[in-house]
Amino acid sequence: MLVLVAPGQGAQTPGFLTPWLDLPGAADRVAGWSDAVGLDLVRYGTKADADEIRDTSVAQPLLVAAGILSAAALGAVSPGAVAGHSVGEITAAAFAGVLDDTAALTLVRKRGLAMAEAAAVTETGMSALLGGDPDTSVAHLEKLGLTPANINGAGQIVAAGTMEQLAALAEDKPEGVRKVVPLKVAGAFHTHHMAPAVDALAEAAKGLSPADPTVAYVSNKDGRTVATGAEVLDRLVGQVANPVRWDLCMETFKELGVTALLEVCPGGTLTGLAKRALPGVKTLALKTPDDLDAARELIAEHSG
Repeated sequence: MLVLVAPGQGAQTPGFLTPWLDLPGAADRVAGWSDAVGLDLVRYGTKADADEIRDTSVAQPLLVAAGILSAAALGAVSPGAVAGHSVGEITAAAFAGVLDDTAALTLVRKRGLAMAEAAAVTETGMSALLGGDPDTSVAHLEKLGLTPANINGAGQIVAAGTMEQLAALAEDKPEGVRKVVPLKVAGAFHTHHMAPAVDALAEAAKGLSPADPTVAYVSNKDGRTVATGAEVLDRLVGQVANPVRWDLCMETFKELGVTALLEVCPGGTLTGLAKRALPGVKTLALKTPDDLDAARELIAEHSG
């Protein structure tokens, strides 16, 4: 059973979209999305530097565009389930037919702008904790006033809060944690700091008509599969201020009988977690079109 997954913010790197735009029709497609959302995705995906694409309002639409574009390049795919990490949930909603491509890009553009605006109120950020016991780490974070914003499984938790709180964490790591790594994001996502973005996203969602998922859609909120488009959209709205439970998503993949996990462009993060948390499951990350043939082989072997 194949699971198709989409990465979240921080996966982007300068120029990562460049080779994908050489595929037939790809540049025109991305140019159309750029016009639809009022953002030059082609330029940002090919020529912008790391600071420019770190901007939340840019990074999020860029990631969803790349995910949809790279999945389309695979041809026909029949995964047993789909999921995305944080903003990748919007990409997954497009995979599952809940939102069409333009609706997904329109929603993520509004999400990115709303989250960037919320992040500008207070200087906040996120840091990854590598290693340690999850319960011990969560208790330690709460003592410092930080939120465990992403519980990713495979020994990784992401803390979010003010820069002062994160500095305190760097000086005072939880017992057993090997390393604290600051992330390339522009705010404390999936925390109470994002509450204003929830309201803005709820307003944006009113204009959408979601369809029910055509494939099992595994939600970040609790790792459960969601059966209706309305609930997927509702969860996408609330998700920006709630923790990402990727650990529970991977538990659900196991329960569903996953045998292979394919991560769309810019892949790498989620396959890395799966290698540690889902032993025996084949993984492949789409980084460039050079990975497409291997991905198609994986799909042929593991699609039911």
